Amino acid sequence: MEAKNLIIFMADEHNKRILGCYGNGLVQTPNLDKMAAQGTRFENAYSNCPICVPARASFQTGQYVNKIAYWDNALPYDGRHPGWGHRLINEGHDIASIGKLHFRSSDDANGFSEEIIPMHVVDGRGDVQASIRNPPVARPGSRLIAEKTGYGTSHYQIYDEDVTARTIDWLRRQRSSPSDKPWVLFVSWVRPHFPMIAEPRFENLYPPAHMPLPLCRDATEIPVHPVLEKFREIQCSDDFFRDDLHRQTALSAYYGMVSQIDEELGQVMEVLSETGLADGTRLIYTSDHGDNLGARQLWGKSVPYEDSIAVPLIMAGPDIPKGRVVDTPVSLVDIYPTVIEYMGKTLSAEEQRSLPGRSLQTLADGIDAERDVLIEYHAVASMTGYFVLRHLHWKLVHYEGYAPQLFDLKNDPYEKTDLSSDIEFAPVLEMLQQKLSAIVDTEATNKQAFADQAALIEAHGGLDAVRRLRPIPHTPAPGEARADIRLEG
Repeated sequence: MEAKNLIIFMADEHNKRILGCYGNGLVQTPNLDKMAAQGTRFENAYSNCPICVPARASFQTGQYVNKIAYWDNALPYDGRHPGWGHRLINEGHDIASIGKLHFRSSDDANGFSEEIIPMHVVDGRGDVQASIRNPPVARPGSRLIAEKTGYGTSHYQIYDEDVTARTIDWLRRQRSSPSDKPWVLFVSWVRPHFPMIAEPRFENLYPPAHMPLPLCRDATEIPVHPVLEKFREIQCSDDFFRDDLHRQTALSAYYGMVSQIDEELGQVMEVLSETGLADGTRLIYTSDHGDNLGARQLWGKSVPYEDSIAVPLIMAGPDIPKGRVVDTPVSLVDIYPTVIEYMGKTLSAEEQRSLPGRSLQTLADGIDAERDVLIEYHAVASMTGYFVLRHLHWKLVHYEGYAPQLFDLKNDPYEKTDLSSDIEFAPVLEMLQQKLSAIVDTEATNKQAFADQAALIEAHGGLDAVRRLRPIPHTPAPGEARADIRLEG
């Protein structure tokens, strides 16, 4: 494929159901909808781990979490496992990032030739207390999702606006001083990650009293599972909402943040046209994971439901098919081979052997339509690791040491009915379990994650010392006082 420039846009915690092109008739996202109409949209795209640090490490390296061992938000990416950026820098390409990375530090060789206003984990170590999983510890910051909800100005909004402004400046510099080779620009906004605070103008666009209530809140709509019950106990944000109007206000603000990110993407698109770069630049839009948004009495991410693990994924630009919708399951590890192809290169023999992903362009053309996608989780509030296998319309959730779950997403898109104990679906369950075991040793992976986290806790003074640390509900934006977000444990 002919080499061209590439911009990868990544939002944080963007539930794909809150996008017009994914079927939401309420949210206003004209620029993303236009991008989808003029490009290719993936209906079944996934994060490889529904929490920031591991997801972004998989995105950067093209590897599953179990291969690179960045298990949680206290084991941040440090460049030890090279990614697509490292290869392209070595071949003379300019690989720049603007915005949130959530790696360890800019002192590491992260695979970018330039990091502009990067946002990394706190103190280069992140949320160590979240590594306590046996049993998981209470999270007092869970209340902040309810408490920091409404309309105003947030530090994340200010930061994201700066990300957009720096992106526009960077593109204008490219017009005046073009690179010798095609470049990759990674533009990473923090919103719609909580706090759920949107500009006041969005209260009129999304009046809280007229907003839909969160999905599947009735107990009869929530399959019972002990691992998920522990999640709900630890990540108990829903308990702090006063009433349904309070929840609707949170959803209103979330919609507003999505609309503002859409506006900012539109500003970048205008500059691409203004500078003449549009014809030579391909675009990808995605997120690191989703957000439960109150569905099943859960907020944030971390669980294996679609609201948490599914992400939007849209591609557009020169030679990308227009108006195409692809049903083949894909994930963030597919970005690595896609970037290499879009730079006019081919994967090396070692990359072909070691990388689990495939080029999104190839997958959009219908190759490997029955492929399997793996999602896994070994982080905060999980008393065991879980592994999700998506195959065609089937979804297996394997909880190490506990009963599995099985969902038919074609007939049950909101995952209300667990089919794992239904004898009629026993052959499907067995088939999916065999496929999963061919990809990952779940028992060994679970043991390694717990062992690495235990070693991390010891390195920070032991269990009692880590319990006394202040939890970090969310990473502060550059310039944000930590006192604004850190709570006494």
